[in-house]
Amino acid sequence: MFHMLGIPCVVLGFIAVWDYHSLKKDNEGNSTPIPHFYSIHSWLGLVTMGLALLQFLVGVFSFLLLLCCHPATSRCRAGLVPIHSTVGTTTFMLAVATAIAGITETAFLHLGSEGLDTGKPVTTKLGDKYVNMSEEAIFLNTIGAILIALAIIIP
Repeated sequence: MFHMLGIPCVVLGFIAVWDYHSLKKDNEGNSTPIPHFYSIHSWLGLVTMGLALLQFLVGVFSFLLLLCCHPATSRCRAGLVPIHSTVGTTTFMLAVATAIAGITETAFLHLGSEGLDTGKPVTTKLGDKYVNMSEEAIFLNTIGAILIALAIIIP
């Protein structure tokens, strides 16, 4: 049931990020779209969404559709349980890794110092906001630590 509630959240989140990247404007109102799938965070997120969808579809097929033919498919369903469990744990760990990558990307992009080495703003090092442990840096580090703790406790 909770997986059914998660599907619209994933779809809405993906649409929101896609639109944000496509419709981004600079301070003067000029269109400056951000490239899609340019970071490890976006690639991990795409793989995580794909594995979660695959996990959901296999789960629906094997545990709901095959359940109507219970005696004939019990060995098939029993064989899928370890695979289902492994893919579920892998998906969860990928989700944590995706979130950590997103937190790291946020720290570098929003709390870092910018330089004009190539004529475009680039992150050259972690800035004062992060090094001096601003409220944003403390929040990002706390969320990261909580995610790591969940990754250790839950599987």
